[in-house]
Order: sequence, then C-alpha cells, then structure tokens
Amino acid sequence: MQRSRKLSIRLVGQAFRKPFRVGEMAFRGSGLLGRRFLPLLIVVSAVSHIEAAVRPNVIVVITDDQGYGELSAHGNPVLSTPHLDRLASESIRLTDFHVAPMCTPTRGQLMTGVDALRNGAVNVSSGRTLLRRELPTLGNVFAEAGWSTGLFGKWHLGDTWPYRPQDRGFQESVWFPSSHIGSVPDQWQNDYFDDTYVHIGHRKVYSGYTTDVLFDEAMSWMKREAEAERPFVCCLATAAAHQPHYVPQKYLAPVRNALQAARNNLPSFASELTPDTEEQLIRFLAMCANIDENTGRLEQFLTEHKLRDNTVFVFLTDNGSTFGPRYFNANMKGGKTSLWEGGHRVPCFIRWPDGELRPSGDVSGLTQVQDLLPTLVDLAGLPNSSIDHCDGISLASVLRGTSEVADDRMLVINYSRMPFRAVRTLPTNRSIPRREGAAVLWKRWRLLEDKALYDLDADPLQANNVIEKHPAVVAAMRSHLNDWWDGVKQVAKEFQPSVVGHAMQNPVVLTACEWADVFVDQQAQVRRGDRKNGLWHIDVARAGDYAFTLSRWPEESGLKLRDGVAETQLTDGMLPAGPAWQIGSARIQVGSTKRRAKVQADATSVRFELSLPAGRTTLQTWFDDPDGKPISGAYYVSVECLKPVAPMKVILDTDMSGDCDDAGALAILHALADRGECELLATVVNRADLTNASAAATDAINTYYGRPRIPIGTDKIGPTALQRSSPFAVTLRDDFANDVGPDDEAPDALDVYMRVLGDQPDHSVTICSVGAFSNLAELCRAEPELVRAKVERLVVMGGAFPESTRPETNIATHREAAQFVADHWPGEIVWHGFEVGHALIVGKGLKLTSNRNPVRKAYELRPYAGRMAIDQGKPAYDLAAALFAVRGAEPEFWKTIEGGRVQVDDAGQTRWLSDQDGQHSYVQHVGAPSRLAAVIESLLVARPAKM
Repeated sequence: MQRSRKLSIRLVGQAFRKPFRVGEMAFRGSGLLGRRFLPLLIVVSAVSHIEAAVRPNVIVVITDDQGYGELSAHGNPVLSTPHLDRLASESIRLTDFHVAPMCTPTRGQLMTGVDALRNGAVNVSSGRTLLRRELPTLGNVFAEAGWSTGLFGKWHLGDTWPYRPQDRGFQESVWFPSSHIGSVPDQWQNDYFDDTYVHIGHRKVYSGYTTDVLFDEAMSWMKREAEAERPFVCCLATAAAHQPHYVPQKYLAPVRNALQAARNNLPSFASELTPDTEEQLIRFLAMCANIDENTGRLEQFLTEHKLRDNTVFVFLTDNGSTFGPRYFNANMKGGKTSLWEGGHRVPCFIRWPDGELRPSGDVSGLTQVQDLLPTLVDLAGLPNSSIDHCDGISLASVLRGTSEVADDRMLVINYSRMPFRAVRTLPTNRSIPRREGAAVLWKRWRLLEDKALYDLDADPLQANNVIEKHPAVVAAMRSHLNDWWDGVKQVAKEFQPSVVGHAMQNPVVLTACEWADVFVDQQAQVRRGDRKNGLWHIDVARAGDYAFTLSRWPEESGLKLRDGVAETQLTDGMLPAGPAWQIGSARIQVGSTKRRAKVQADATSVRFELSLPAGRTTLQTWFDDPDGKPISGAYYVSVECLKPVAPMKVILDTDMSGDCDDAGALAILHALADRGECELLATVVNRADLTNASAAATDAINTYYGRPRIPIGTDKIGPTALQRSSPFAVTLRDDFANDVGPDDEAPDALDVYMRVLGDQPDHSVTICSVGAFSNLAELCRAEPELVRAKVERLVVMGGAFPESTRPETNIATHREAAQFVADHWPGEIVWHGFEVGHALIVGKGLKLTSNRNPVRKAYELRPYAGRMAIDQGKPAYDLAAALFAVRGAEPEFWKTIEGGRVQVDDAGQTRWLSDQDGQHSYVQHVGAPSRLAAVIESLLVARPAKM
C-alpha cells in the first residue's frame, strides 16, 4: 500500500545526535528523551528533495556471473530477456558502470561503499571474504534510519558471527554460505533444488528451484512489510547463473534452439565450442532466462501491491560474464576475473517513478558499485553523515538530472587473485594484493597492471597497447594509482579473523574456505580430496577451555574420517565419487600450542581440548597417513568454548577531558566487555573538564555501547589549576544520547568507588587509572581496608620508566595525589609509562566507523601533531593501559619488570627503585609495537555488540 504523504512520526529504539523540533516541542538526545526512555524516542527523518513521510522502498537485485551481454537489450543473439529489457527501457542506465571482476569484492563495495582493498572482502575464498566488522553496511544504515531490511540469496561476506547478514544490519535473511550453492560450508549436497538455506541463523529446507525460492521469499517479506506500512530495503542476490549450471529442464530446449538458430551470427570461435562447453553455455543462458522470468514476476508483484512507483529499483550484476568471451561479449574483451573491460563493466539500471528523476535513458561517465550506497542514502533523504566513511560518491544529482558525472573522474579496480595452485599458506601466494594488479580507468583510457594502455574509443577490444604514445596520460593515471595504493596498501594485506568462542555463535564451524591464501571452496574439492592445507586467522573471543573437532566431512554427511564417497545423482546433475583416506593420526596447532592424536578406524572426527587466552592467533590442522606423512588439513573444524574464564571486573578512572585517548580507553573496555572478557563496573572521572561535560561525554560513550546504566562519579576536591576545556567533551554531551548532567551534579567519585567495591567479591576488581590520581588518593586515604580487601590490582597510565626526565601529565596534574598513591596504595600497582603508549599509533581506522560513534567524534576533534588525531592516528597511552588491565602481560606483546616500587619526587618525575618487598611493576614492549597497535586498533573500531 502507498505511504501517506502527511508528516510521519515513527517510534524506534534509537537516539538523536542533533537537536530537533516537532511543532513547538524541542528535544535533544538527553534528559527526558535521553537514554532512560530510548524505546520511546520519536524519530523524524530529515528528508531532502522528498517529503519526510514519503520514504521510498529500495530493491537491489544483483545476479551472479551474468555479464553485460547477457541481455537481449544489449544485443545478445541467443538469449531473450523481455522483462529485464523492459526494466532497462524504464530506467536510467549507467552505461559506463564498473564492479570488481569477481563477486565478493563487488558485494563488499555494494554493502559498504568502501573500496574492496580497504573493506577486507577482496577474494571469493582463501581467507579473504570477511567484511571488516567496523564498517556499517547498507543494512545497518537503513535499519538505523527506520527501514525494514532483508537479504535473500547470496551474501558471500562471511558465514559466521559477526559477519553474517543478521549481524550486519539485515533483520530478515534467507541465504546460503560462501560463493555458491554447493560450496564447502553449504548444506551437504545442496543442488539448487529443494535446498537448505540459512534463515536468520537457522538452517531450513525450502521447496523449489533456487531463483524461484529467493524471489518468492523476498516478495512474501516485502508484502508483509508493505501491509505493516514499513518502508523496506530488499537485497535480492541470486545464486544463478553461477556454476554448477543446474536449471529446470523446461528452460533448456528454448535456449538450445535459439543457440542453433543464431550459430551463423556468432563469432567464428563459437562454432569451435566443445560439446561439453556448449552444453554448459546452454545451461548458463537457461539460468539467465529463469532470472528474467522472475524479474517479470517481481514487476507484477510491485504493480499489484501498488509498490512500483515509490520503490527505487536497482539492477546490476556482480562481475563480467563467465561465457561472454566464448560466444557474445557486447563488443568487449575479457570476462570474469580479468581486468579487461568485459571483466568489470556491467549493467546498472535505476528506476524510481515517484522520485522525480531524469527521464529514462543512457547516462555516460565513469561510475562504480561503491557509488550505490551513497546514492541510495541521498535518494532516501538520509543524512550524509551516515555514509561519510564511503569511498564512493552519490549519483543522486545525476539521476535527478541536475548534474552529470564528472568527466575527469578516475577509478581504480583491484582485487585478490585466485590461488588455484597454492597447496599451503605462504607469504608469496598470488592472492596477496599488489599495486600492479590494478586497472585504472579514466575517460576512454584503461591502464592495466601499470604496463599497458588502451584507448577504448579507437580500440574497444583492447588489442593495441599504446602506452608509449601517451606519456602524459600514463603519468596522470600512474600518479592516481600511486596515491590510491598509498591509502590502501597497509590494510589490503590484512586478514579479517574468524571469531571463535563468542556467545553469539558457540560452537562455530570453520571450513577450508577461510584457509589463508589457499583455495578450497567447492564441495567437489572435498569429495575428490584435494590435498591442500592452510591456516585460519582466528580471534579467540574469550579466554577459556576450548574443544576443536576436526573432520574431513561435514557432520550431516554421516561419513567417517576414512570413508570415501560414491558418485551421487542429483536433481539435475551428478556429483563425482571421492577416494578414501587412510588417516592414521591428526594434529593441531593453535598459536604455538601443538597437539597430536591417533585416529581410530571408525572415527568420524578427532577432538582436541586446549586452554587459550583471548585475542588474535592462528589455527592449523593436519591429517597424516599411518607413516606420519601429511595428507591434508581438516576441511571442517568445529570450535567450542567449553568453559570461559570469568570476566575481569574493571573500574575505569579517567580524565575524560583534553586527550581523546581517554575515549579510546573506554571504547577498548566496552569492546572487551562485548567479548565477555571484562565487566565494566563503573567509570569515574578525575580532573573534570572546565566545560563541566566530562561525565556526560563518558555517559555518551557508555550509552553508545549499550551500557547506559554504568555508574559514573566525578572528582569534587582535586586541584583545578590544570583543568582545561576539552575539544570534544561538549560535542559528545550535546550530540550524543546521555543523561548524567553536569560534572558538579554527578555523584561523588569516592561514593561510587565505595558503593561499587563494597558489592564485589574480595580480591576481584582491577582499577584502571588513565588520568590524575586524585580519586585514587582519596579512596586510599578514606578506605584503605576496602581497597586491600576488594582490589586485586591497580593499573595506571603515568610516569616514564625506568626513570623520567620530566613530569608526565597524569603525574603533574596532581603530584601530591600521585605521591600518596605510589607510597601508600595497599596492593599491587602496574605502571604503564609514557613510553609504552607513545610507540603505539592507533585511531585512523575510526574513519571507517559510523558517524554515530562518539569515539570517532572525539578523535575527529582532538588535534595531534598539527592535524586531527583521526587523520593518521595518535599514541595509545590510555588504550594500552586499558587492554593490559583486562588481558595482563600477554607474552607476545609485553613484559613486566618486577621487584621494586615507583617513587614520585617533588618535581613530579618518576623513578624505579629496586625493592624485594615492593608490589609495583612497570611494563615494557616485547616485539614490534605495530603488532600490538593492530590489536588495539581492532578493538577500538569494533562495532558495539548491541547495535
């Protein structure tokens, strides 16, 4: 049903960042409508170009392996696509639209608006499909703005928490894992007919052919949302026409006859197709014909339910054709996985009858898939701040006819190559992204792999390399390539880890799809027993005892470890037989921990139990023959956290004013709390900000992470001489939800300490102090026995070691308090000196997080070294102390120097004194600080679990 065009006010569970007004009522995201009443917040969409209530629906249809030429509207001599042709005729057609030459990079760019080499999803397998957790997706952006969001079909950006569709903003999802139906993590022997899909985390059988099922489920969901008068975003991503080319028989004869009739009009090499290749081409085109038929069904549905006019309909394909170069390629060279034009130029149609767009027709100019999210946000009237992390640009003004695509726009296409021949993880595998693997696009020019230049106007089939004839063109394109590479080269090589042990998915099954730079993605490979091995990059969510269960086969197969598999007839195909393996033993290595076990003849799996610390590490497995020679890695490993270590109880004592690393430290603790590693008991503020906003800024961060009721106290008696005005505290107070009020009206920090500590078991609390020592000194003076009974350890960021040459800020702010704590604290103190955090540069990754993130805002507003902290990062003084407070002295990152105590002299300088009875220690780095900085950065940018 159509939306009312009257002003619409919608109740949703989110807070405003900006003040807003309805009639004469003015509100801000605090006070009465602050965090205590989040479920009752009134949200009014600030809509540009369209009335507030007329929020359009959005449908994005993306097909798999169908190229530009697989539409009769584009001249295909075999295939008839009347429904897609009609959509094209009614749409604005971006005629120079580009994606990646393979599906995962395209899908990651579509979902985030961020370049593939920056967003982490750069390959179809081999450990490089996982979309960075910190990036908001199309689902997140629209769900947070009040749209219902659904995804149906292919996701291919991560199969386990926190990478699944339901973890990335899609409230409804019916999908299949990895690259295609029949991939390694898919339900065993799914075959495109009556398959098992994942419905919001649970496997469920659906009757029918895959494309029919996905369109049916999408339309049923859209109907429900429309009847409930909820605007929706539907992403419909078909499995077709990706291999295996299984299709209902009724589609084959028409295509076979059309191919025969068109044979004389096809290029000469088409007549040289082998019988098998020709049969696969027929099946491929039949799958495309079914897609077209379902597009017609979708159009009829939209018309019948009066949804057509106010729906933004986007159609595109995910890469170039898999068959185009062998029969018809729309006057382009190359297909899927190539940098030739036919590998990445695809159709993109956009239609919105009610949107006051320019008339249907062709629009030239270079555009790309990562432009779609900013464009949809702009068309829907969402604030631009929701996508200011995007690399793509909004094309909304182009679609409205008020501008054209910039003629001088230059694009870069790059992706991770397929490591087909790799049998183990190596630093030289070809899947590692490199600068020279790029295509640079500019006007009519194409610079490929920095060694060949083509002029498409004169040479559309890219047969003539003219790089020597146009040095100025090459220089300009190389300069752009160099600038682009400088911005992505560090993150491009990083693996996103598979998370194990988290309560959101425990146990979790890892598959060979995520072997680093080793390709095993097809159940056909599992059946035939490809003898490969690779390591998994994993993130252990919680320290504890873990069980690792290794198998060659998925559990639902019912096969034993040593079994082979027989040839199997499917609905429309045959699966090959596979050999038995004479497995004699199994091995596992997690980090540096190794185990081996013998394999019994009738075993279906092998189980190992290990105690693991939390954090990033690697996992690798082996199946060996009776002589101890390796056969392969385990294609399937189930990982279960059996008994997690109890979370560390932490109180943060922060001077949330001045430096943004206090905001970063609090973010780190929330991220660790999301992982179950700590429980944040309280946040107390020392050295209050002169704007009286430190407590509110702290509360804004707590609220953003879904913990609005954490007690907050402020220092009431500390010195004021070194108080200052924070560059970010007021903004966090005013633009983000909070309700604690001014600092001087907040509870006293000492009262909060006494109440919170009194409720805890003895020797259970770690205090992390990242500011002045005022609160600590008062607590120590007033309640030394309470400290002695309840506090296990005090971790402070302060001083410099083994000896400082000038007073460090946290010491100098309240020197007398620091002296008192150093001399009288009744328990263990771990000192994180200035030199520890100074070597750890973090924060740049916050650019990729949501603009709703108050920690991002703090880094945007805090100057550092002549720039803002978010631009290149800044030292992680307080963040390092917060991480240590929870995880302790992880031996790969740092060590503690013990057997002494710290002295604070009257100048505020610190000195390490040897003392056998001393309960103090200080921290030193072990190994390269950059590795520790990467761990801190990953926690700093982590999306809140409750978002």
